[in-house]
Amino acid sequence: MAEGNGLRDRWALILGASSGMGAATALELASNGMHIFGVHLDLRSTLPNAQRVLAQIQDMGREAIFFNMNAADARKRGQILDAVQERLKAEKEPAYVRVMLHSLAFGTLRPYVPDNPKEAASQAQMEMTLDVMAHSLVYWVQEMVYRRLLGPGSRVYAMTSSGSTRVWPEYGPVGCAKAALEYHVRHLAVELARRGIAVNAIRAGITDTPALRKIPGHEQMLAIAAQRNPSGRITTTQDVARLIAVLADERAAWMTGNVIGVDGGEEIIAH
Repeated sequence: MAEGNGLRDRWALILGASSGMGAATALELASNGMHIFGVHLDLRSTLPNAQRVLAQIQDMGREAIFFNMNAADARKRGQILDAVQERLKAEKEPAYVRVMLHSLAFGTLRPYVPDNPKEAASQAQMEMTLDVMAHSLVYWVQEMVYRRLLGPGSRVYAMTSSGSTRVWPEYGPVGCAKAALEYHVRHLAVELARRGIAVNAIRAGITDTPALRKIPGHEQMLAIAAQRNPSGRITTTQDVARLIAVLADERAAWMTGNVIGVDGGEEIIAH
């Protein structure tokens, strides 16, 4: 386990902890000595993913407390943070969440104006996508700050994508949410700077995750990314997780309000 990075025996809160970026980051931070609060929403068919991540964290000798709840539900959020607050009271010294990761990937993938009006993204679908994938970041940070669960040295990270600035077929609602998420990151970074809390967005390259596989044409996206990426391969969830662990080092506190690319150079190659 890493020493001297300010992470050992501190707590991380991962929204979306059972798969993809969230699971990889939970495991990487645990390998760096952190304990993990994990929030995920899984039915019986996918619940073993969360159980596997939890067990791996515990096998490292780290504490893991997971909540199978809807992170976008205000009442559930309150229940989760009640439990987080209660656990942190047991620490010998005043404690707060050192690292928070927002990695919620649940939204509508539909065109705006298709030939068949029944296939168009609806108002309810647009609002749900924005609420879950963008606005929920603000609500979680607000409540955690007011509960004193974030403090000097805390880091907040939110997963974005190049879809915030590029148009992919049927990606409209999610791309809109990613653009909103990036603005939320900048605004939160400014408001929280004097509290010593850093907020950044992480823009991963094309990565083979359960969320990506839901996008129509994802096979082509993966093939193009593998061919175009100057590093000779696509981005992995481990690439992203390791970068978050590095940025969470107490020596990187001055970095805030950024959209940080983790893609092996993929984004700078002309299309």
